[in-house]
Amino acid sequence: MLENNNRKINKHRVEKVKEDSIAMELGIEPGDLLLEINGNPVEDIFDFQYYTEDEYIEVLIEKENGEQWLLEIDKEEDEDLGIQFENGLMDQYRSCTNKCIFCFIDQMPGGMRDTLYFKDDDSRLSFLQGNYITLTNMSDHDIERMIRYRLSPINISFQATNPEVRKMMLHNRFAGQIMEKVQKFYDAGIVMNGQIVLCKGINDGKELERSISDLSNFLPLLQSVSIVPVGLSRHREGLYPLEPFTKEDAKEVLAMVHQWQEKAMKEHQLHFVHASDEWYLLAEQELPEEESYDGYLQLDNGVGMLTLFKNEFLDGLEQLKQQNNGQRPVHEEEISIMTGKLACPIIKEMANRLMEEVDGLIIHVHGIRNDFFGERITVSGLLTGSDIMAQGKNLPLGSRLLLPENLLRSGEDVLLDDYRVEDLKKSLQVPIDIVKSSGYELIRVIMKENRD
Repeated sequence: MLENNNRKINKHRVEKVKEDSIAMELGIEPGDLLLEINGNPVEDIFDFQYYTEDEYIEVLIEKENGEQWLLEIDKEEDEDLGIQFENGLMDQYRSCTNKCIFCFIDQMPGGMRDTLYFKDDDSRLSFLQGNYITLTNMSDHDIERMIRYRLSPINISFQATNPEVRKMMLHNRFAGQIMEKVQKFYDAGIVMNGQIVLCKGINDGKELERSISDLSNFLPLLQSVSIVPVGLSRHREGLYPLEPFTKEDAKEVLAMVHQWQEKAMKEHQLHFVHASDEWYLLAEQELPEEESYDGYLQLDNGVGMLTLFKNEFLDGLEQLKQQNNGQRPVHEEEISIMTGKLACPIIKEMANRLMEEVDGLIIHVHGIRNDFFGERITVSGLLTGSDIMAQGKNLPLGSRLLLPENLLRSGEDVLLDDYRVEDLKKSLQVPIDIVKSSGYELIRVIMKENRD
């Protein structure tokens, strides 16, 4: 940082400049420092995006030799300058100060890479990446900036609207102020989504009813609230005692959700409150139709993910039939798919449908037990290389193994326990294809169709 007229100014180092961009034309290079835009210090990525929206801007750059350039830029409104900074947020990441009784990071074993233990509660990542935040780590300045810049939607982790229950769950004496902050966003017209991590005997039952009722007052700007069951790993020594939900518990949760959906639809034409897919599978109830998800507002929370995947697959299957002019395609191959226990029944159903339509195709679908985190963890995104290799050695794999993309760190081929896809190939002695989370993509990879 530097001081300028008693103001603290962040210096943001340029990492890359896009080819044929405005920045390249003006001579901005990697290593240059961004100091100001329109005479304003740039606190973080929010300021940068806000100040660069105008058609005319003045950008102060410091070259590596210390020389400062004031660049006058005429451009299209919202046109990108073509600059990538060393730090994506252009500021330090803000860690969470809560000690939530349900926090999954506290349930991870030791010895994993440091980044997996970072607890994020950064409002900027809520807007940029869809992360859910508790609002407990936000100052009045943060809230004012989000409102001034019209940043939405904001994703909020509620847990409970009862102040005492929320303070207890987050282990934070300021957590009970949630409703006042949400009211500020509501009054400013900021669109929001919410989530409730449900813990048995704590924020379920009457507390859940109260929370949904309180939050419904913020409709339609609070456009969705997802109810997700707490994830319980086997690494809970010394943590708050939490119990898993039963089939009967799931039925009660779904009954409450469906009741509130009916009420919200009548009044606001939104289903508003949504149960994650786990509740339906645990209750052994049919997944809702696509129309129930209001455009899949909560996919990242596992709300409607299986319904969307199934619909995409069935549509892709119809396209496959049309491509073959009603003739049965032939694909002589035996392959395997590994996934988490949660999605396994759906994947098996889809694999059987495909085998019925394609001659010579054999698909083995294996639901991998999560020994690393514990059998209660059933989502595919938390499977590890060690479990895949250990269990895969005793399973029929065929000529190829298909794995879901959400196993991997974004943009890399590394799993949670630092095994790489190449390690799995060598251990299991089988080629591996990574499949994106799409029913269309699953068919294309199985059939070895060319992809864009």
